[in-house]
Amino acid sequence: MKMTHFTHTLKQGLFHCSRPLKAAISLSAIVLLAACSNNADSAANMNSDTNINNSASSNMAVATFAGGCFWCVEAEFEKLNGVSKVISGYSGGTIKHPNYKQVASGQTRHIEAVQVHYDPSVISYDALLFSFWRQINPTDNGGQFVDRGMQYKPVIFTHNSAQQSLAKKSRDALNNSGRYDSSIKTDITPFSVFYQAETYHQDYYKKNPIRYKFYRFNSGRDQYLEKTWGEDLKKKYMKNITVMHHKQAMNESPIRDSQPPVYSKPSDEIIKKKLTALQYHVTQDEGTERPFENKYWDNQEAGIYVDIVSGEPLFSSLHKYKSGTGWPSFYQTLKDSNIVIETDFKLIYPRSEVRSKHGDSHLGHMFKDGPEPTGLRYCINSASLRFIAKADLKKEGYEMYANLL
Repeated sequence: MKMTHFTHTLKQGLFHCSRPLKAAISLSAIVLLAACSNNADSAANMNSDTNINNSASSNMAVATFAGGCFWCVEAEFEKLNGVSKVISGYSGGTIKHPNYKQVASGQTRHIEAVQVHYDPSVISYDALLFSFWRQINPTDNGGQFVDRGMQYKPVIFTHNSAQQSLAKKSRDALNNSGRYDSSIKTDITPFSVFYQAETYHQDYYKKNPIRYKFYRFNSGRDQYLEKTWGEDLKKKYMKNITVMHHKQAMNESPIRDSQPPVYSKPSDEIIKKKLTALQYHVTQDEGTERPFENKYWDNQEAGIYVDIVSGEPLFSSLHKYKSGTGWPSFYQTLKDSNIVIETDFKLIYPRSEVRSKHGDSHLGHMFKDGPEPTGLRYCINSASLRFIAKADLKKEGYEMYANLL
């Protein structure tokens, strides 16, 4: 593991591997950080022989995640309603009952992780995944933020086939969302073993709030998350998503009702990188493309149309018809909950603007001159859409719509 001399000095105080800072730190700050080193040395082997496997009380389930510094991951999961406790520790590795110094060296192949004990009747495993993705950089498997080395790489350790299936679907949906410039490299692997970390690491953010906040700010974690997620970082998990049944969370039973992916709007910076100038103008500035000179106005292939920004399903080829206007026209939506109708006063008379629910993209307008059975015409800009052919639905993660076409 590479470490600067200055970082090594700070490590003696924080007793947490590679914590380099971007700016010079005052002498008083270093003294403050060093205050915990004595406690760390004396506590180094107190709890390292505790091995927590796949255990949970009769009404609780266990999930195991690795997302870099376990101080930070533990703090975030403990905020969630339905989570009873979060334990910091080490997963995997080549030796039994490692201590922190051994793990931090990177030589034992353990990974800093947390075990989340939760009530599946209150919070679903999908909701835990929703939170996890908003805590990490899933495209970096060489560590997390300032902490470098495989002992800090992000991993989802699944305790059963139900968790594994949900984790893979969640990762695939996020990978296809366009939020990241590079592909997601977060591993999903079966859980094997977990060793509880030393006492001084448990609830570190509560016991040492000043030192914790000092480290967290300088780690770059929050700055990255705010830049990547924007306002979506504050978005709550959708409560209308079905909570996974307790037996699915605890056992190896198959999932009977798959849970839908969660769609959201990336930061403006990411949107600009992802979209063409026309696509950005239409979706973000409420622009309009030219009729008959756009991508899908005359497309007759079977498939669905999703938001170019968020990926949420919007329309189907089943409901597409030739309106003669030169824009893609549909007489009904594929999923009403993904559509928002607002009143637009940009012209002299009011119009019904069509926007996507989660991506908040301008799509077009709705008129009451369409065919039966709805009598509606959703006049949509091609630039706001991405077409997914029927043959590609499974590959793209939209297999639930294959039987509709």
